[in-house]
Amino acid sequence: MDNQWFQLGYLVSAGFFIFGLKMLGHPRTAPRGNQFGAIGMLIAVITVLLETDLVASPLLIIAGILTGTIIGTWLAVKVEMTGMPELVALFNGFGGAASALVALAEVYSAVQSEAIPRGLELHVAWSAIGLSALVGWMTLTGSLVAFAKLKGGFNILGKWRRFPTWGPPWLNPVKAISVIAAIALIYISVITPDDLNIIWGLIALSCILGVILVMPIGGADMPVVVSLLNSLSGIAAAFTGFIISNPVLIIAGSLVGASGLILTFIMCKAMNRRLVDVLFKSFGGTEKESVTRTKVGSDPDEVAMILDGAEKVIIVPGYGMAVSQCQHQVKEFADLLVEKFGTEVKYAIHPVAGRMPGHMNVLLAEASVPYDQLIEMDEINPELPEADAAIIIGANDTCNPVARSSEGPLAGMPIIDADLARTVVIVKRSLSVGYAGVDNDLFYMDKTMMLFGDGKKMMTALNTAIKES
Repeated sequence: MDNQWFQLGYLVSAGFFIFGLKMLGHPRTAPRGNQFGAIGMLIAVITVLLETDLVASPLLIIAGILTGTIIGTWLAVKVEMTGMPELVALFNGFGGAASALVALAEVYSAVQSEAIPRGLELHVAWSAIGLSALVGWMTLTGSLVAFAKLKGGFNILGKWRRFPTWGPPWLNPVKAISVIAAIALIYISVITPDDLNIIWGLIALSCILGVILVMPIGGADMPVVVSLLNSLSGIAAAFTGFIISNPVLIIAGSLVGASGLILTFIMCKAMNRRLVDVLFKSFGGTEKESVTRTKVGSDPDEVAMILDGAEKVIIVPGYGMAVSQCQHQVKEFADLLVEKFGTEVKYAIHPVAGRMPGHMNVLLAEASVPYDQLIEMDEINPELPEADAAIIIGANDTCNPVARSSEGPLAGMPIIDADLARTVVIVKRSLSVGYAGVDNDLFYMDKTMMLFGDGKKMMTALNTAIKES
């Protein structure tokens, strides 16, 4: 087949990737964007198989496709929406590992067949192989650590153990030394391209680096970590594209790397934190403020009376909604307000609410909440002073007024201005502090009503009280 047809196939697949990525920028078009990305990948795979004549020996390819299909289908059916952050972390890790394995296969094949390139080609190929190994294996182990943190721990011999958040002061110099050592190994591999031990050493160091980079990072910074690991998986793919001279892999990897990095900086801006602080400084530290104040809890009937006749209610979802899996009860609550009182209901979405970018959007979309009711923080904040009530479900740091001050770990972080609503209702298990370790003054305001308990139970009780009011 003429080589121009292969190039056309790569161009078409790249076009699908670009348009699919554009559609992922809005919840309404995101499903279509995923479909475009899948079509682009299918075209790319078919083009590669035809170009390299791998269809002449299809058994291994068919086995790989079937294995991936079975695993992907099982995950799609099995995973709950609350488990999406962990699944995304795994996807990032496997993407990085796949790229690194291709790079390893290329260098191993070249050494075994004594077909090592020379001159400029050697420098380019072995540098790309080293960078792909560094980024790919670091992404894999870092993503596995992120998965364990998001999952809450791991099972060892039938006993559940939490994954530690551990970052002593001397760990940052170790990280810097490890990065320098990895770059040195890449340079040595270029000088001695036939020594596979250098590559194995680089792989081992990269795996360790991924662990020590993510281990000190707490749950509050997980949205930033997930988006950064997503970016790294794309960068690893782009490096691998240079190794095997595949244009669509370079394009797709660059798109994922660039978009993931942009999203990472958006997440950092939403938290008023620099990326270097996320990677090398803990969020809030290990010391947590002691809760010394008390607040008398309200009951669902009291809240139902307050909401009777409310003209405008803004719901502020947080990670507690994800943990209790009460998004369907929240949707029912909003429908009851509209049906019984004619209330205008909107949802205030903070960029870093939850444990991954867009976590709240995904959960509420599963509950069939209309996309036009999901309002980003900057757009909804001006409406909060006009709201009769702000209903906060499991959010803490993202609506803590102390962020407006110039002190503490939350200083300067943009928040949902829930405290400006006429009445504030907070559904939360207790008065405990959030991941930043800072007590929330919003809990103790006179206009705040606390519904203490599990999110799903409290929202179910509140819905029952509204129906009976």
